[in-house]
Amino acid sequence: MLKKAGMLVKASVVLGLGVATLAGTMTPTYAGDGGAIAAGVIGGTALGLLAGSAAAGAYGPGPGYPPPPPAYGYPPPAPAYYAPPPPPRRCHWDGYAGVYVDHYGRVCE
Repeated sequence: MLKKAGMLVKASVVLGLGVATLAGTMTPTYAGDGGAIAAGVIGGTALGLLAGSAAAGAYGPGPGYPPPPPAYGYPPPAPAYYAPPPPPRRCHWDGYAGVYVDHYGRVCE
């Protein structure tokens, strides 16, 4: 909210300076007077600097938040994964080999 209000103030200052600059240029001037030209150049430069500094802000962006401190000690252990138990071995009689084997061909005890 404060940032939005600050932008509104900056915008109104820039708009006011722009209107004042335009109002100053509407008056008739004569080229014969060298002092008036120098005053116009200096005044225009000063108003431009004021408008630029009001639009840009007096200070740069803040440093932000510092990074978090490092964690102390060791990290917690990872959760353990327990594989499901293997299915029971279904053995059948292999008459050719003369032993009980499972469907992978391993000998059952």
